[in-house]
Amino acid sequence: MGVRVIYRAQEWELKGRTTVRRAIKKVGLRPGDVLPVLNGKLVTEDQTVKRDDTLELIAVVSGG
Repeated sequence: MGVRVIYRAQEWELKGRTTVRRAIKKVGLRPGDVLPVLNGKLVTEDQTVKRDDTLELIAVVSGG
């Protein structure tokens, strides 16, 4: 099993090691639009993700 990436009702599986930033881009999202939660902990975009990790992406909402 690879890295499991979850965003809203969508789910992807990425193969190999990568960074959070690259994983976000690989699934077609912009890094500034989501907060990365790796295995239940909020992390930075330079964090490495590896096999069997779960990366949940939470949409950033702003208003004015």
